[in-house]
Amino acid sequence: MEYYDCFAASYANARAKFHKAATAAQGEVRSFLHPAKKAPDGGPLAIDVACFGDRKAPKQALFVSGTHGQEGFSGSAVQIGWLKSGAAARLPADVGVVLVHGLNPYGFAHFTRTTENNVDLNRNFIDREAGSAPANPHYETLHADLLIREWTGAENERVAGVLERFAGTYGRDALFDTLARGQYEHQDGLMFGGKDREWSNRTLETIVQETLAGAERVAFIDWHTGIGEYGKPFFLCFNDPAGPLFARACDWWGKDNVDGVRPHGMARPNYTGLVFQGVQRFLGNREMCGAVIEFGTRGVNMRRVLRLDQWLRRHHHGLDPDVLATLQADMMDAFCPFDGQWRKDTLDYGLKLTDQALSGLAAW
Repeated sequence: MEYYDCFAASYANARAKFHKAATAAQGEVRSFLHPAKKAPDGGPLAIDVACFGDRKAPKQALFVSGTHGQEGFSGSAVQIGWLKSGAAARLPADVGVVLVHGLNPYGFAHFTRTTENNVDLNRNFIDREAGSAPANPHYETLHADLLIREWTGAENERVAGVLERFAGTYGRDALFDTLARGQYEHQDGLMFGGKDREWSNRTLETIVQETLAGAERVAFIDWHTGIGEYGKPFFLCFNDPAGPLFARACDWWGKDNVDGVRPHGMARPNYTGLVFQGVQRFLGNREMCGAVIEFGTRGVNMRRVLRLDQWLRRHHHGLDPDVLATLQADMMDAFCPFDGQWRKDTLDYGLKLTDQALSGLAAW
């Protein structure tokens, strides 16, 4: 199996490849169509779900791609590669698998990280019945200065200066936390977690209810890109570090990989509203072990790309088509590098990590 058989150049192609591979693997495939939005070519947007193995088994795996739009190309490739490998036919008798393809189909299709409402879906899963949204007071002081007015070198240098001055005052760990944890006030800002639950959020709850109703133990992977060494996996496990589920994740993927890792060499932000946390809540008291698994691309230089993503959301209508295509290509290469070696390596890692999770789940 070659990597280029698994990666796609568009959302529509990724979706078609997933459907073809899932059908060939004799999966139960269902599509949740977006009720309001379409792809740029006018085609449908959907979250596609494929189920394998014993649907009533107490042990189930939930593997998600496309929480952040452009990152879906990598996660999709891992899911398609797993299907093409024939692994679905070799599942133990007491294990089931649920593949969620394109959790944020709008972002996937429109080459943007966020949803149709410019919401970072991986900050949208806060418990809105528990009270007001989490505050991010430092972001409030920075928001206006972080907005790029024109995509120029001078404007990016201005923002870089703002960030350097903040880091000089509060430290780089505080800067990383401020930019990454999530904020719930500014729809035109970075990491906006939304004023309400997104369609994808509500749909994932339905998927969990319908596909994991009988699950007692769940293995979870949410595939992402950006953080970590180029082409290598980086683990963000959000199980309780002092608890047995975190220890289990360390057993699956290696303690050195999971325990005490520092993204970009900095303290891990106090992330809010993660898909990981939402699925835990949807499952109630049932046990879930897993991680957000990133494949490294440009490291801290992704900050510039995140600003580009937000700037394009506000200004793409007036851009020269050639300029727009150039900037989108830069952004896509940052989230899912065109480099064939990166794609081969991350696919190989993804298949290995999937197998390790399933082996761990079977032995649980």
